[in-house]
Amino acid sequence: MEQKKFDFNSIIGFGLIFVIIMWMMYNNRQTEVKEQQEKAKTEKIAKAKAALVPTKEVAKVITDTTVADSVKIQKLQGALGSFAYSATLPSAKEEFTTLENEYIKISVANKGGYIAEATLKNFERFKKDSKKLVSLVRDNNAQFNLELQTKDNRVLNTKELFFEPTLTKVGENQVLSMKLKAGANEYLEYKYVLAPKNYLVDFDIHSQGLNAVLNTSKPVDLQWDLKTYRNEKSISYENRYADIRYEYEDGKDNYVGQGKDKEETPAKVTFIAFKQHFFTTILLTKTPFTTSKLHSTNLVNDEKVDTIFTKQFRANVPLVANNGELDYKMNWYFGPTDYKTLKDYDRGMDKIIPLGWGIFGWINKFIFIPLFGFLSSFMGLGIAIIIFTILIKIAMSPITFKSFLSQAKMKVLRPEIMEIGEKFKKDPMKKQQETMKLYNKAGVNPMAGCIPALIQIPFMYASFQFFPSAFELRQKSFLWADDLSSFDQVVKLPFNIPLYGDHISLFPILAAIAIFFYMKMTSGDQQMAAPQQEGMPDMTKIMKMMIYISPVMMLIFFNSYGSGLSLYNFISNLITIGIMLVIKKYFINSDKIHAQIQENKTKPKAEGKFQKKMREMMEQAETQKQLQNKKK
Repeated sequence: MEQKKFDFNSIIGFGLIFVIIMWMMYNNRQTEVKEQQEKAKTEKIAKAKAALVPTKEVAKVITDTTVADSVKIQKLQGALGSFAYSATLPSAKEEFTTLENEYIKISVANKGGYIAEATLKNFERFKKDSKKLVSLVRDNNAQFNLELQTKDNRVLNTKELFFEPTLTKVGENQVLSMKLKAGANEYLEYKYVLAPKNYLVDFDIHSQGLNAVLNTSKPVDLQWDLKTYRNEKSISYENRYADIRYEYEDGKDNYVGQGKDKEETPAKVTFIAFKQHFFTTILLTKTPFTTSKLHSTNLVNDEKVDTIFTKQFRANVPLVANNGELDYKMNWYFGPTDYKTLKDYDRGMDKIIPLGWGIFGWINKFIFIPLFGFLSSFMGLGIAIIIFTILIKIAMSPITFKSFLSQAKMKVLRPEIMEIGEKFKKDPMKKQQETMKLYNKAGVNPMAGCIPALIQIPFMYASFQFFPSAFELRQKSFLWADDLSSFDQVVKLPFNIPLYGDHISLFPILAAIAIFFYMKMTSGDQQMAAPQQEGMPDMTKIMKMMIYISPVMMLIFFNSYGSGLSLYNFISNLITIGIMLVIKKYFINSDKIHAQIQENKTKPKAEGKFQKKMREMMEQAETQKQLQNKKK
């Protein structure tokens, strides 16, 4: 049998095959390792993105794919915790979503999820800036923030985080959902709903699946700030009517005072209004805020320098979680401070308009507002003020007549009263008793002239509340006044007069002239009617002083007031003077009054309750005086 020889070529072949196999196995292993390394690197970068606070500085780090420092990545991962998920979404950009109807346009920011702009489409700023619409929120003058406390002891502010917007339409309503996500199904949501022809925006705050993330044992702190822009011609006049108004404890309403650093802490608050003169931003809630801290500070210290903002408003309220989740149904109002508009919503928002308390508010609500609203619906505002004033003065004319009639009777009795005064000069008590007897016999009530005047005071005070609050007057012109809600400047002064201002308004001058002649006429009758009483101030001198003081006060204080109020006062005093002249000429005859008084003296006259009480008081005083004299 032939013996096999060793095949060297076969050995070389097997060796080459082995080497090739080993090289392939090694190469595959290296590729696998490289892929694993790349995957690990990609995962680390993704985690870094998820943990990132979305600022420009850190955004650069995220986009830099060369980041490999594990320490830096770990720090970025710890910044947002569970809410890091929101930073990885495509919406993590400083962009805005717009909702708009016929009345308002609002823009909601992805960063913070709050309203970054609110513009009223049908109202312009004062005439100097007439091309600019009124914007209650713009250029970062407002902030809305929830301070979130997580279970791993982080404090996060929603104003620094990115929300994911989803805009849909439900019927005619625009619905914007803004979600701050901690995961696919875990989020904090702000939902905005805007209906057509509406100033009111539905605003819900709702959370889902965050009870495992947030520490809800403590309330979430809602922080709302607003720096109010100037919108009217006179910043000082506008600032006078800018304040925080609120409703609390089942329908009560109040306001935070004017001035610097004013604060209130009401409980059970149902709305907070950051009120400007003619425009308002209001946050309403259907679930009352258990407590609140409301702060207001004045920003107008010098109206020559401080010309942009009026007030800085701030509100802090707690949101209480229910079963670990937030669920608040709220509303935003961005619109005019107009009584009818606010009242139509039936949410009590009309309370923010300062119409006066008690009877003054009733006069405004039930007489002035309906009457003026009716007149202004079919005529110009200046003419409406004149007709309104005429109707009010005609309605008050019977009271005016009684007042003048009483003055006329007192004037007729003046000689007899002076005789009594001279006769009992040394006995003031007796003089008073005899004077009261004379009034009783003549059928004259000395208080009859005062009571009608007192009745007219509430109407006068109500007008001081009504006209500055009348939104209808804003930017409506009449004669030389280009805006009846502001001063009617006819001359611009090159200097500033303390208390008066740097301009001359004409309607206050006309009102001052009218009130001068009115007081000149009435003071003469009052001086003739009422003799000077011993121990009492000299009313003649006081009335003479008031004749000149009242017009000066009118000039000073009304020069920067709304011209509508000055027009009302001018027409009111003018009509009163006319009514006085007519009454004196056609309705009051001194001879007839004197004859009637003499006839009254002859008739038995029952003593009235007032006269009886006064007589008894004087008799008691006289008795006490006599007893004291005996003791001496």
